[in-house]
Amino acid sequence: MRISAKADYGIRVLLELAADTTAPVTCEAIASSQHIPYRFLKSIAQDLRQAGFVVSQRGCEGGYWLARDAGLITVADVIRAVDGQVLTVHGDPVGELTYAGSAQHLGSLWSGIAEQLDGLLRTTIAQLLAGPVGVRRTATGRRRSVAAAP
Repeated sequence: MRISAKADYGIRVLLELAADTTAPVTCEAIASSQHIPYRFLKSIAQDLRQAGFVVSQRGCEGGYWLARDAGLITVADVIRAVDGQVLTVHGDPVGELTYAGSAQHLGSLWSGIAEQLDGLLRTTIAQLLAGPVGVRRTATGRRRSVAAAP
């Protein structure tokens, strides 16, 4: 899987806004603190606004702030808002794929990957802000996603 710069930056924008909810944050401040190209950031902020994650206000007291609680915005939500589907094969959603002959079971592999990925991407902005998120092995050797408690 490839995470686009747009998705990475979108998540970082929301983390910046969630870190300080006392006042709107300008694109200039976010671009500076996160080392994101300003013009690219403006485009991403527009996508986040259209998705309902942020609201904006113009003027000297203006900027961006979260439109909803950071605990209700998942990483998957952000990726979908800026890039579309999280996981596709040749541009098709995983659930719509069928294979014939010797490749008949390939669809189940892609579906399994999508399920594992979905578990990790359910991490919220609030969880990311609270601490490290990762994957740990269970006692049976299976992997499970672990997120800091909000």
